Amino acid sequence: MLDQQENLWDYDAVEVGQAGPTTEVEITEENIAEYALLAQNPDPRFQRPGVSREYDGAMLAMPTMVITYAPLMREEIAEANGFVAQERSNTNRHQTPFAKCEIRWWGPVKAGDTITGSRRVLEKYDRRGSKFVTFRVEAANQHGEKVAEYDYTCIFGYAQGSKSVPQIPGSAEPQPLTGNPGGQELAMSSSALLSFDALSEETQLAQMSISESQEIINRKSDFRLSGEPNPINIHNNEEFARQNIFSGTVSSGPAAMSYLDQMLQISFPLSAFYQGGQLLMRAIEPFRAGDTVTFQGEVTAQNAESAGRIVECRIKGINQRGDLVNLSDAKLMLSV
Repeated sequence: MLDQQENLWDYDAVEVGQAGPTTEVEITEENIAEYALLAQNPDPRFQRPGVSREYDGAMLAMPTMVITYAPLMREEIAEANGFVAQERSNTNRHQTPFAKCEIRWWGPVKAGDTITGSRRVLEKYDRRGSKFVTFRVEAANQHGEKVAEYDYTCIFGYAQGSKSVPQIPGSAEPQPLTGNPGGQELAMSSSALLSFDALSEETQLAQMSISESQEIINRKSDFRLSGEPNPINIHNNEEFARQNIFSGTVSSGPAAMSYLDQMLQISFPLSAFYQGGQLLMRAIEPFRAGDTVTFQGEVTAQNAESAGRIVECRIKGINQRGDLVNLSDAKLMLSV
């Protein structure tokens, strides 16, 4: 009865086409740098203008920042349709966590841009007893140009019960976040980037390992450019997290995507994302505080077209216990 009075936005109440409010966010040098800091990315291209060798040295956002400047905001979608999101319920609160996300880009986003975000329910489906809802979020700049969109899938019902916390937790202790992550700057040399002509199937990409701490997870959870903060969630509240499917606090799916973004930038230019790139990440196991995940990938296909050269890659994120944490596919566009 209490759930009915509260008009809870559970799986049965979700309908395809339900939309949330539009948002408008100004992209600044400060929020580009803050996003990169939280992604533990020391690349100076995201710390100040004039460093990048692309786009006339403009200070560009990391590609995966689209999830921050055009956020999902499922709580606001629920409210706009007369419901209370499960994350904000007073009677039956729980999280609808990340399952997967696919991003597609069509143009760069840089400091000085203003991005309008729109969001709606794209589909809902039941798979092996678990219930999923996919949202479509679109981002357009001040010129009305669509720069990116993503399809973000949440778990609204998990058939397999809760995942157990590992008996041997991770012991990694990444450095506290400062204005210059890791105390260093990485000058991204064009000579380190992979050449299309030198690629073949099974070409190995440069690996990258990254660790999480609860402090970093908390700061990521607090960083918002639009929408109301959710002070109690599975990322920052251990008591609440224990009542949800991961049985403890975890890093978010978008955070893992920011690490994958950074790993791919070691091998490919930013333009490979921004001129028609795609990135799909599927969450397999939680990324917990103390864990170290190594992202390792290889080229799976390449195709030369008149509009550009397409490189497809498969990337695995594997933690220190050997668990597959996430599995991703990227399609990147290299200039002719």
